[in-house]
Amino acid sequence: MTDRLITHVRHVDLAVPDYDTQRDFYTNFWGLTPQVEEPGLTFLAAEGSPEQYVVRLRKDAEKRMELWAFGAKDAAAVDTLAERLGRGGVQLVNEPGKLDTPGGGYGFRFFDVEGRTVEISADVAVRQHRKIEEKESIPVRLSHLVMNSPNPERTVAFYQQHLGFALSDTLLSPHMGEVMWFLRCSSSHHSIAIARCPHVSLHHASFEMRGIDEYMRGTGRLLRAGVEKIWGPGRHMAGNNTFSYF
Repeated sequence: MTDRLITHVRHVDLAVPDYDTQRDFYTNFWGLTPQVEEPGLTFLAAEGSPEQYVVRLRKDAEKRMELWAFGAKDAAAVDTLAERLGRGGVQLVNEPGKLDTPGGGYGFRFFDVEGRTVEISADVAVRQHRKIEEKESIPVRLSHLVMNSPNPERTVAFYQQHLGFALSDTLLSPHMGEVMWFLRCSSSHHSIAIARCPHVSLHHASFEMRGIDEYMRGTGRLLRAGVEKIWGPGRHMAGNNTFSYF
């Protein structure tokens, strides 16, 4: 599908029982900026991104990813995607209309093949943002999201068929065969990826830094703060991007 209607990842919405701890991490340790706040709810922006927010935290008894959101080319693209999904038998949460989240806009939500809530939107107001300076080790933007899936082949096919994502790469294990699929909706190597896993969940959210120096400084800052490092520093083969996982 050459005419891509999806343009980028907007945000990921998380429900967390340890809300105050998570908010403290994302603001004071990781460098996101609270944009809109209510009791038990925070919308967090990246200083270098025009998106109103890249992470939404909500206090809840259970930990889960509640939603992932994608930007569409325009309002007509939103309508086209809603119609395409409806014709394909996909359950819509709501028809396209005005959004009441920060920045407004026009969009709708639906359930994907594994029950994730997905939002598609356009015409969201651009947030006043700035250029991240040299040695400033805070996120520029949300880069990509990776989801776990017990049936990744089916999930990958869903996002290719209904949303027009294209396959960039696959990751192979000598013991398990294909274990991760990298999908793109722009010139970036991938905006989302699907990983083989026993259950549906968030695998990781990736934030882009200004450069190698800022990436290393950010890694070091979290290590000095005592945040547990899972993997890295290193460089992936698929996508050729540097990484540190926390």
